[in-house]
Amino acid sequence: MRVLIIENDTELSAILSQLLGAHYYQNDVAENIGDAKYYLDIRNYDLVLIGWDASSSPASLNMIADIKKDAHKTSVIVLSDRLDKESEIEALRAGADDFIRKPLDDDILLVRIEAKLRFGASNIIEIDELIINPEEEKIIYQGNEIELKGKPFEVLTHLAMHKDQIVSKEQLLDAIWEEPELVTPNVIEVAINQIRQKMDKPLDITTIETVRRRGYRFCFPKKLS
Repeated sequence: MRVLIIENDTELSAILSQLLGAHYYQNDVAENIGDAKYYLDIRNYDLVLIGWDASSSPASLNMIADIKKDAHKTSVIVLSDRLDKESEIEALRAGADDFIRKPLDDDILLVRIEAKLRFGASNIIEIDELIINPEEEKIIYQGNEIELKGKPFEVLTHLAMHKDQIVSKEQLLDAIWEEPELVTPNVIEVAINQIRQKMDKPLDITTIETVRRRGYRFCFPKKLS
């Protein structure tokens, strides 16, 4: 599970990142709206934590609608030092799935994160007769399960979540590999080749097309013949 922390209090964001990491959540930290938009453009998140304090810009809440529009299955929890009921109502009406007041209790925060991820919308991708289930690392086509695991599965899933968009090798590396700087871009080519060998050729379909000098695009359904 991957979480984005949007919090301008650097001390608090570092504490949250450490807490989530200790409980096996991959996470990124954005200190402002610009950084948050950058991460949201290149990665898929199961949950976003947004700090919204008395001194925060209204844009903090405004971006919830953008998150839901582009990734409606992503849960959003607002963390706030605002104590009035009206602020909680405003956040929830803006699209937040939960509202937690500061100072934060670690145990309560973790339980409520677990609840949102457990009861949140399904991440299953269904396109025609193709079903991709990221939670179970399972692919089904025309009722038959396809054997594709590991990084090739993650590459396929990321591209499917960004259907019809061109995604560069660098974006794929940054989104999927925890330490992208330690691997070379050719691992993407290897993953794409495995997808084509295990899915496209046996099933006579095209799931991913190469866009010269720009990257890859998920293009299913598209028949080879």
